[in-house]
Amino acid sequence: MEQGNKTQKRQEIKMLNRKILEITGVMNVESFDVEEFLLETELGFLAIRGQNLHMKHLSLEQGLVAIEGLVHSLTYLDGNSASKSKGLFGKIFK
Repeated sequence: MEQGNKTQKRQEIKMLNRKILEITGVMNVESFDVEEFLLETELGFLAIRGQNLHMKHLSLEQGLVAIEGLVHSLTYLDGNSASKSKGLFGKIFK
């Protein structure tokens, strides 16, 4: 077995009825409020937008975040598109 498989990045996103969201591979929670979460994941920054969002569970040791509320969108923010703007936060908070 190759060592490359052991270090391969992995992420799972499970959503139930747009109201419960479970995400693995989370390294850090950059910011959050009732309308938006910004997560740093193994596969890049992930913005979650919606209404009445709140954190149900957080375990950075396991890389797991669970969010409840009405989810409108999930968006990965590429480093290339963020650098063309005012930076990562400039792109998110226009």
